[in-house]
Amino acid sequence: MSAEVILASHNRGKLREFQQLLAEAPFRLTLWPGSDEIVEETGATYLENARLKAHFVARKTGCAALADDSGIEVDALQGLPGVHSARFVSSDAWENTREILLRLMSQPLSQRTARMRAVVCLAWPDGREVWAEGLLEGVVLGWPRGFGGFGVDPVFSVDGVHALAELSPEEKNQISHRARAVKELLRKLFESK
Repeated sequence: MSAEVILASHNRGKLREFQQLLAEAPFRLTLWPGSDEIVEETGATYLENARLKAHFVARKTGCAALADDSGIEVDALQGLPGVHSARFVSSDAWENTREILLRLMSQPLSQRTARMRAVVCLAWPDGREVWAEGLLEGVVLGWPRGFGGFGVDPVFSVDGVHALAELSPEEKNQISHRARAVKELLRKLFESK
């Protein structure tokens, strides 16, 4: 594997999180240098979207590329926003989070069960790929809490009390859906050697 892998994202928060999660990996992760949209996420699943981004960036740069697609699936909303989490009602993360909260306003905490799902895909310019999935079960809180993380981290809780945004990066990286996906990806990578 090359010494550099390009993260198919513009999100610096996501880059920091992946760099921490991949601290033991045999490569250095850097952010996609462009400012335009990487590729339109037309996939019907997280895996399809992660593959689209990873293969596009790998072909474009000639380097291995890592991409993810993730979202929150709220049971009371029949699994929404799911694969459309980043663009549920807007491209703004807070507007999407607010919409989830509004739709759940009349639901008690016991009816706010949800899961965070992440799929990561590592692709090479020659078309090879390795992918993995991670899940984190929890609930949607009634109000945002904390200042860490990004996306729905301020309203998603594993214990029904503390939001992911209230955890330190190290604590979050022990349990997150993305951490679980990366751990499985690394297991597959090292197994294939």
